[in-house]
Amino acid sequence: MTGKLITSHIALAGSLLCASMAQAQDAAPPAEAAPGEGTQATGTGEGLIVVTGSRIQRDGYNAPTPLTVLQTEDIEATAPANIADFVNQIPSVIGSATPASSNLSMSAGTSGLNTINLRGLGTNRTLVLLNGQRSVGSALGGQVDVNTFPQGLISGVEVVTGGASAAYGSDAVTGVVNFILDEDFTGLKAGAEAGITTYGDAPNYRLDLTFGTPFADGRGHILLNGELAVKDGLHGVPRDWNDKGWYQITNPAYAPGNGEPERLIVDQVGLGLATPGGLITDGPLRGLYFGQGGAIGQFDFGTVANPWIIGGDWAMTQVNDTQSLDPEENRKSIFGRISYEVAPWLNVFAQGSYARSVNQGQLGIHRNQGNVTIQADNAFLPEEVRSALLAAGETSFRFGTTNADLGIRTNRTTRGVQRYVVGANGEFPLFADYARWDVYYQKGIANTREEALGIANNTRFALATDAVFAPAGNALGVAEGTIVCRSSLTDTDNGCVPLNRFGVGVADPAALDWILGDLYRKQRFEQNVVAANLSFTAFDLPAGPLSVAIGGEHRTEEVSGYVEDRYQSGWFTGNYLPSFGDYSVTEGYLEVLAPVFDGFDVNGAIRATDYSTSGYVTTWKLGATFEPIDGLRFRATRSRDIRAPNLAELFTAGSTRTNTVLDPFNGNQSTPFAGTSTGNPRLEPEKADQWGLGVVVQPRFFPGFSASVDYYDIKIKDAIDSLDAQTIIDRCHEGVSEYCAAIVRGPNDFGTNLQIFESPFNFASQRARGLDFETSYRTDLGAGALTLRGIATLYLENTVDNGIDPAVDIVGENTAYGNPEFVYRMIASYADGPLRLNLIGRGISSGTYDNSFVECTSGCPESSATARTINTNHIDGAFYLDASVYHDFSLGMSELSLFFAVSNLLDKDPPVVGSGPAGSAYATPATNQSLFDLLGRAFRIGATIEF
Repeated sequence: MTGKLITSHIALAGSLLCASMAQAQDAAPPAEAAPGEGTQATGTGEGLIVVTGSRIQRDGYNAPTPLTVLQTEDIEATAPANIADFVNQIPSVIGSATPASSNLSMSAGTSGLNTINLRGLGTNRTLVLLNGQRSVGSALGGQVDVNTFPQGLISGVEVVTGGASAAYGSDAVTGVVNFILDEDFTGLKAGAEAGITTYGDAPNYRLDLTFGTPFADGRGHILLNGELAVKDGLHGVPRDWNDKGWYQITNPAYAPGNGEPERLIVDQVGLGLATPGGLITDGPLRGLYFGQGGAIGQFDFGTVANPWIIGGDWAMTQVNDTQSLDPEENRKSIFGRISYEVAPWLNVFAQGSYARSVNQGQLGIHRNQGNVTIQADNAFLPEEVRSALLAAGETSFRFGTTNADLGIRTNRTTRGVQRYVVGANGEFPLFADYARWDVYYQKGIANTREEALGIANNTRFALATDAVFAPAGNALGVAEGTIVCRSSLTDTDNGCVPLNRFGVGVADPAALDWILGDLYRKQRFEQNVVAANLSFTAFDLPAGPLSVAIGGEHRTEEVSGYVEDRYQSGWFTGNYLPSFGDYSVTEGYLEVLAPVFDGFDVNGAIRATDYSTSGYVTTWKLGATFEPIDGLRFRATRSRDIRAPNLAELFTAGSTRTNTVLDPFNGNQSTPFAGTSTGNPRLEPEKADQWGLGVVVQPRFFPGFSASVDYYDIKIKDAIDSLDAQTIIDRCHEGVSEYCAAIVRGPNDFGTNLQIFESPFNFASQRARGLDFETSYRTDLGAGALTLRGIATLYLENTVDNGIDPAVDIVGENTAYGNPEFVYRMIASYADGPLRLNLIGRGISSGTYDNSFVECTSGCPESSATARTINTNHIDGAFYLDASVYHDFSLGMSELSLFFAVSNLLDKDPPVVGSGPAGSAYATPATNQSLFDLLGRAFRIGATIEF
């Protein structure tokens, strides 16, 4: 990126008086955090801000670790359907999994999750906490589903964007996201809200009820919360932007050295090897297709770009509207907490919660791209087709179909997450001051049922397809000329029901019932945590007190599963296997804050961690803050952070899906393959070295203004990841032998002749660098107050180097696994008594498909797997406007608050992103589902009444 571009981005970010809070800026106070949760209060003139980033608890201390604090007002301004939707708008959070973007992750068991991804380095490198405490994961990879938290009780979110492993434990490589509960709520509060798009679809609603009351003269407190959230979902993709047939394909005019680009981004593209009712793909009858009711037509191939066509009957073969743009969701939760002050030094508490969610989404069709062999004596073939085959001397043909009569594959995941916490906290005199302590035990249990509905059994599918007329005197005892499965003539008890695949609306429902199955897998994840923390002032130094925090934690993680034998292999997708495994980790830490001289503090932490699976590691952090003059503060951190392999990376027994790759060993033909993911028990922990440098400005001559800029640099060694199937087969073809061991050819249980294993291993390195900007300004305006706030992140680098291929920097790639270059969010809020108005702008810079691509239209250099040529490498950016209005009313002893919100006010379509050239591109909507707004303009209205 050029220096001019960096300068322009910094200038833009610095001028954003917009979306959230810089550390220690003016703000209304959030709910007080419980002692021992890694928080401390910092005075700001108007109130207190609860901040994270250190276990040290000392008034007036500003931690050196960058922090974003988002409070009730910030959340309400967005009026999100759930809290994860709000957090995912923070620029330092990119590439998170949402129900829409994870809908296709059926075999992995992650569909329907709402998880957080800081820095675009993976959800498994972000530590998600609830009130400073860990929570059980909702999937094998340990991902914490934010939707399991009590949404109606969340009063704020703290985002630590920096190395935090030494202070908070493993997994905090990119930072910590801590959700804060309003534990002291008193009264009765009921809320109801509903939303719908401007197109009248994707309706949703949410109801919640909260009750809190003190008892025993205020020494005790009871808190209860219940919530119901329902999304009807949006199945299919009924949006104009998806109807143009945009894909990334192999250029049919390309040949090595001829100067043409190897790849094209073009519209009016469709599948060339399959139609909904079937297409003959070879021989003298090539191009004959079967339509509604079996009607025969001649397919117009336009320009062939295997497996695609350009032009011709491209629209006939479109199936990228058969998945769910917005999956269904039905979520219920209940939360309860009781606390009691036994003595001034001892407060005990117990809490429990249960969240149940059911997510359901369409996955798309069953696809056979010219890989089905049909015999000329098939009983369902129209007579004219059979006669033409016989006249041509053909006994069979190749057949491609998207199997419209089989219906759409569907995933449904049911999760029940239990979480129980008991603990105590308090303070007592120590060293002429007070020491704060806390201890807790947490048990979390997540039970999941992952279902793949309407999936074809490969063996039965093949048998039912091969239908013939029964000869006289057959073993089945049926009349001559009866249509039967060929296999049943010799295996009379196999139960096969013949299937007509030649057309749409022609299949026998009984045949479909015999072929299709509803697969499922049950999994149970259990987490146990015991933790204790103590912070105190040890003694006074010339510049102030020496503060200390110490603590320890023991944690166990376990998975067990169950899959019926019949569902473990042999299916079009799913092929679940049960996973079993466990590990434990014991940690202890020490953190010290030493004031060197007035305005200069040094903060250090060290943590010893011992994993049962991968052994002992040490993490540490050293940071400093320097305030040479009032209103100007510099901060710096240096840390070593770690992440040990999780349950999925270690113990996944195996899950297999079927898809296609372009097989370079076969002329880059589109080839079906079975992709199998397994765990790797030999994995080692990741190690991350981080630098952070920042400055915070709060000039006294400019009251109400604050700004911060922070630079981060993260280097990960032995990073754990896996490569995609296309990369594996391409690199094997180029002679990199390390990849060839993952490829197995020959018949398998999954109906393909190619199997590719995609197991994780320790990559050589990964590096991420960037700049975070935060600004805010608050001033009186008329009878009210105007607040302008902003957050932006300029991503400078996110490079993966696997030690074999050239390193790839994904910053600036706006595709599904990329990392946009610049992300920002800005808000203008005006409050006048009971009225609050909010206008939000959020944006993403333009980008590329792949930074390694070489853009050219003629005279192109030689194309390779690591430097492919393409006609255009540009993806547009996006800018969205949101607005909301709140009004409060006093109704006797109660307070009523009404709101109306509009997201994507201008109804902006998402930028076009053409998927391809193989894999699931045929079924993928023409945009980036994890990055851009998919539904268009949406309205939300709600009310809260509090007594």
